[in-house]
Amino acid sequence: MTRLILASNSPRRRELLAQLDVAFEVVVRPVDESCFQDLEPGARVEKLAGVKALAVAAELAGGLVLGADTLVAVSGRVMGKPDGAAGARLMLRMLAGRWHRVYTGVALVDASNGRLETAVASTAVFLKAMSEGEIGRYVATGEPLDKAGAYAVQGLGAIFVTAIEGSYSNVVGLPLHLVADMLHRFGLEVI
Repeated sequence: MTRLILASNSPRRRELLAQLDVAFEVVVRPVDESCFQDLEPGARVEKLAGVKALAVAAELAGGLVLGADTLVAVSGRVMGKPDGAAGARLMLRMLAGRWHRVYTGVALVDASNGRLETAVASTAVFLKAMSEGEIGRYVATGEPLDKAGAYAVQGLGAIFVTAIEGSYSNVVGLPLHLVADMLHRFGLEVI
């Protein structure tokens, strides 16, 4: 059986990958996430996903390593995770009442031979207009503080999401359709 390693500490990615009913373990190595700032959002997350997967694969003799990176972009501005409550409030003000895009880069590396495949999913999301009170109360829950774009579509933040065009699992942090296809191409069947 092929060993599958998720190169991410994200609980959301663990939950999503578990939905595919494949055994996996989590191994994470530190990487410089500030690199590739000059790239457009899709290229940036694709490169970072590859760096994360390769950092783990470099230490292994075999197995498949899955890396991912997610960010949000609105009107040319890229948003990762907020740098605290004030940053979360600012992000939510920028997203409220408008469309934005969620990008997730995915990388799969075969540690035995270095074969690498990457892909990007992009999903459009519309958040309803929010009052300052709603934003403040939501930020006070703590939920937005470790989420790209400062909201969780799979949590309380769902009350602000009025439309999604594209992959829901991408907005959560791991586009399962891409992951399943990649695993298939590397010989690991999901279904």
